[in-house]
Amino acid sequence: MWYNTPMSWLLRSPLHGTMSKSMLLITVTGRKSGKRYTLPVNYIQDGQTVWITSQRDRTWWRNLQGGAPVEVVLRGRQLNGKGAVLTDPPAVARGLADYLAKVPQYAKYYNVGLDAAGVPLEEDIAQAAQQRVVIRIDLA
Repeated sequence: MWYNTPMSWLLRSPLHGTMSKSMLLITVTGRKSGKRYTLPVNYIQDGQTVWITSQRDRTWWRNLQGGAPVEVVLRGRQLNGKGAVLTDPPAVARGLADYLAKVPQYAKYYNVGLDAAGVPLEEDIAQAAQQRVVIRIDLA
C-alpha cells in the first residue's frame, strides 16, 4: 500500500509518538523465500502480548502460521517476539470480541455494530471473523 513507506519511516523516527499508540511495525520472514517483510499495522497490547488483526485475503500473516519469530518496532523500541495466527472462525470471533472490547472505536472498520452500552454485537463479530484472522505476538 502507498502509505507503508512513509508510515514505516514515521514509526522509526523520533516523531513516532502519536502514531505509536495504535500502530507498530512488524517484520516477518517468508517461510519459502526467506525474504523479510515489514509493514505497519494497528495493534492492542495486553502486557507482553500484542494482538493484531488482518484481512484473511492478505498474505503476510501466513508466514506466522505454526508460530514464527517476528520483530516489532513498538513505541520506538525494536523488540523480538513469537507470532502465531488464529484462523478458525470461532477462535477469530473470540479474539475479535476481546480486541473490540478494548478498542470499540475500531468496530466500524470491521462492520461491527455496537449495542446501546457500546458493546460490539456478537452476530456482527461472527460475520467479521469469516474475513479476518487474529495474530498473537508474545514479546521476548
